[in-house]
Amino acid sequence: MSLLDEILEYSGEFVRTKQYEPYRTSGLPSKRMVIVACMDTRLVELLPKAMNVKNGDAIVVKSAGAMVTDPFGDVMRSILVALYELQAEEVFVVGHHGCGMNRINPSTTLSTMKQRGISEETIRVLQNGGIDIHTWLQGFHDVTNSVRQSVDVIQKHPLLPPSTPVHGMIIHPDTGQLEVVVRGY
Repeated sequence: MSLLDEILEYSGEFVRTKQYEPYRTSGLPSKRMVIVACMDTRLVELLPKAMNVKNGDAIVVKSAGAMVTDPFGDVMRSILVALYELQAEEVFVVGHHGCGMNRINPSTTLSTMKQRGISEETIRVLQNGGIDIHTWLQGFHDVTNSVRQSVDVIQKHPLLPPSTPVHGMIIHPDTGQLEVVVRGY
């Protein structure tokens, strides 16, 4: 059975037995918060538990490394939509120790792309079009500085509602221990 078929079979049973009922919510964050977190699989359940966030409490935006690098990219747009349209009032950027973006090597990633069928010509066209793939794929060297930089991008955004608290935190992916990097109040 394929992974897709397995998921669809489970979904059918989930709906048929009404297991969705405990998860119903308005779609607006009851704790009025938006969390920008890493997409690391260890954080799927750990991060909400460590922050005492339940279904319906927060808007959660996931990105590699919890990085906010482009002030007009998708992550920042999601933050602004949460603040202006979904009643969020505070932003939490949560990086984590042992993040894969801390050790990513753009040259290795490009090599893997080529091995998986991306042509040298495609890469050349992108670079000639002004996309610096190495910079675009670059991670970070220090999670604390990365969280600070992401908070800074958000805080300096010209469309951020004035006096919006933007917090920066780091979570330990084994224990859930949270440490504050930037207190946004």
